[in-house]
Amino acid sequence: MSNTNPFADIPTTTLADILGREQVMDVTIRPLWPSMPRVAGPAFTVQCPPGDNLMLHAAIHRAEPGSVIVVESGDLDYALAGGNVCAVAQRRGVVAFVADGLIRDLAEVREAGFPVHARGVIPFPGRKKAVRPLNEPVRCGGVRVEAGDVVVADEEGVVVVPGARQEEVLLQAKAKLAKEADQSLDAWQETHRSRIDRILAESGFED
Repeated sequence: MSNTNPFADIPTTTLADILGREQVMDVTIRPLWPSMPRVAGPAFTVQCPPGDNLMLHAAIHRAEPGSVIVVESGDLDYALAGGNVCAVAQRRGVVAFVADGLIRDLAEVREAGFPVHARGVIPFPGRKKAVRPLNEPVRCGGVRVEAGDVVVADEEGVVVVPGARQEEVLLQAKAKLAKEADQSLDAWQETHRSRIDRILAESGFED
């Protein structure tokens, strides 16, 4: 399924510049296979306590097509999902997992081309016992995520756009990208050099 969300055209670097550090997940939440395409979609939020993956397995049958399933877990001992779970999510139109935890069956996931941003992989699965409500606010990679927030993930990292700011941020991002596209490297270099030299001079730096 192609990712048609308008934020899929916006790099996370651009969004980070606009939104600030508090909306950027920490460095432990990384793409798990190389050359992963940028994905974007409304968050479908899941909370899994350490050692348990029941609610993620429930979520793949309930998330709307186009969603990014975002998981709060923090578990570094057990896998939240494997190849079949990712395959079913992909079949149902989920565009990615963003998980503060681990998965397994990475070769299968990579071969299927299903985007997963997570802490890593481990071969042992969690149990399926703990029932939690779905689409409640979660924390993933240090960022609060609410259902419907737009999650954008690429090779640079993961940024969360608050639901109430979607239109505003999208307009700002498009304007920023258009301005950057119109500026040559020579012009950028001149402006950059002037800015850096001014900061150095104001700080008392001498060549």
